Amino acid sequence: MKRALLFVLTLLLARPATVTLAADVTEADVIVYGSTPGGFCAAIAAAREGASVILLEPTGHVGGVNTGGLSFSDSNQTVRSTVMGLFDEWHRRIAADYESRGIELPYDVSVKDASVWTYEPHVAARVTRQMLDEANVQVLTHRWLQSVVKDGTRIERLITTDGEFAAKTYVDATYEGDLMAAAGVSWTIGREGRDAYGESLAGKRYPKGKMNISGFDENGQPLPLITTTDAGPDEAGDRNVMTYSFRLCLTKDPANRVPFPEPEHYDPARFEVVRRYFAQEKRPVLLWDLYRLPGGKWDANNGIGKQFSLGLIGACNGWSEADAQGRKEIFEAHKQYTLEMYRFLTTDPAVPEHLRKQLAEFGLCRDEFPEYDHWSPQLYVREGRRMQGMYVVSQKDIMDEPEKEDPVVISSFPIDSHDCQRVALPGGGVINEGTIFPVRMPGRRNGYPYHIPYRAILPRPNESSNLLVPVALSCTHVAISSIRVEPTWMILGQSAGIAAAMAADRAVAVQKLAYPQLRERLLAQGQVLELPDPSELKPIQSTKVSIDPKTLPGVVLDDRQATLTGRWSASTNFRPHIGTGYMHDEKRGDGGSVAAFRFKVPEDGRYRLLMAYSAHETRATNVPVRVTSGTHTTALTVDQTVPLPNGNAFRSVGEVELDAGVESVLRITNDGTNGFVILDALQLLPVE
Repeated sequence: MKRALLFVLTLLLARPATVTLAADVTEADVIVYGSTPGGFCAAIAAAREGASVILLEPTGHVGGVNTGGLSFSDSNQTVRSTVMGLFDEWHRRIAADYESRGIELPYDVSVKDASVWTYEPHVAARVTRQMLDEANVQVLTHRWLQSVVKDGTRIERLITTDGEFAAKTYVDATYEGDLMAAAGVSWTIGREGRDAYGESLAGKRYPKGKMNISGFDENGQPLPLITTTDAGPDEAGDRNVMTYSFRLCLTKDPANRVPFPEPEHYDPARFEVVRRYFAQEKRPVLLWDLYRLPGGKWDANNGIGKQFSLGLIGACNGWSEADAQGRKEIFEAHKQYTLEMYRFLTTDPAVPEHLRKQLAEFGLCRDEFPEYDHWSPQLYVREGRRMQGMYVVSQKDIMDEPEKEDPVVISSFPIDSHDCQRVALPGGGVINEGTIFPVRMPGRRNGYPYHIPYRAILPRPNESSNLLVPVALSCTHVAISSIRVEPTWMILGQSAGIAAAMAADRAVAVQKLAYPQLRERLLAQGQVLELPDPSELKPIQSTKVSIDPKTLPGVVLDDRQATLTGRWSASTNFRPHIGTGYMHDEKRGDGGSVAAFRFKVPEDGRYRLLMAYSAHETRATNVPVRVTSGTHTTALTVDQTVPLPNGNAFRSVGEVELDAGVESVLRITNDGTNGFVILDALQLLPVE
């Protein structure tokens, strides 16, 4: 007996000093920290594999943005036939909830087209809670993580503000990556430079065009809502994350409408830069994006293409690294800004009267978020920490090398980032920086379908052996700009939950879990893991083709292949045109309309650049065209009043030097143009 006691004492003394024996620890097979869409799906999936599961949420709100105001599913821009599993079940159950009350939705979840799927926040919350309850998931709110106790690479338990919790495996499903950071797992935040992973979409981004206004006050100081006067080198990264905002649920219905609260204080001077914007804007629009919902409601969102909107640019930096008090202050700063902006947009004479009246019709919803005074309890955290794990997903994995040997998800949302900075240029002008306008498959509404490998949700084995990270996963800023939507996060969470349950049951490190066995269980829970055949993806319905670009020699860039920024209008009035029509900028000349083409050429050398357009006296004589390829940059100016040569659909406008093997960029803007800018097609032919 003495030898046995001595042996036990020796083992206890040999344990690391960080491990202590807690008197009261709640245990489960799997603990999920963070009840985001990825979190509640991870918890349900693990429970359905037979694991006992505790879902810990640091706040009082369960469901993240899915139940916090985001009521317009981003899956309409994905290949919906690949977004199945719990995501599909969740939407089917929302539809059944409405059907049970005799309400017909304007879409059918079983039809995997590009129709818009919408719902009310309280319905999403009800369905989420039902699914968690049916799976016997123990949901505990107001458990803010204080520290992590580890034994070597294994997490032993979590210490929270209300209790200690232990499991065999853990899932960090927070937007911010809180658990992985506390567990000593490597992470990064912000944006990579272009050279870090060879990403053409990395570094600084200026797709919106410059506003021809001053960003400085009479003393030469930057105005409020300006974040910097120096955005940094174009090719360099930084620690900025894309803007956060609220997804507000609004209504005009007098029986359900609650007036917007008055802000604690209101300073009209805060919006001087917006006032200057309206003074020079030729075609002003409502600055908030509004999506119609069931129940006579609207989902208000930050307008990715708008110069000013719901997002408080720059204020989200530091959110992920902040403690509970720090996040509360950032949350309140965003709420204060939103309330002040509503006041400004509905009362200030600088705002066109019809826009003031339009927004003033809206209020909050009496039947949404009553415990939070009808305000969304969830800030839309579009991007937080990102793990540096076993595999880093980057732009090439999305656009060039989509297939992986260990897939756990097919993602296909366009690469899409909101603003990161608002810059007052010392030489004059204000410009937003950081937006990546949706990068889609040419001629289709969806992004590029690609695998996310199991390795991307795994920490390095020497850092943690029983943790999975499906939301703050291992990827670049460019990649998270595609991954960061609820369809992908939900199926990532489901995959992580299944893997966590299997690793717990088999008593193996998550990195040692046999992928063929994991794949079997992913498929059993309804996941889709085979990439779709591109030929089976339906293109956007189009009108009759005038001149088919496929019949033309060289590299042909049709307007449908462009990433468009700002206001463009489609037309088919002038024929012939290339493809199904062309675009024009409405004769705005404000620098806000930008078209960017990204392409590769087969060989290095000089190329003749030809442009297709419908010549007319109303066209601009000074259309800026800029072509960048490797180290070569060529700037041209095109006069679109010049007729095309007889019998030709194109006119030569210059020569450019292009490098093979790199992505070249051709950009057309309406900056300072003096007539209509026509965007039809361009053609590149080798100079012989």
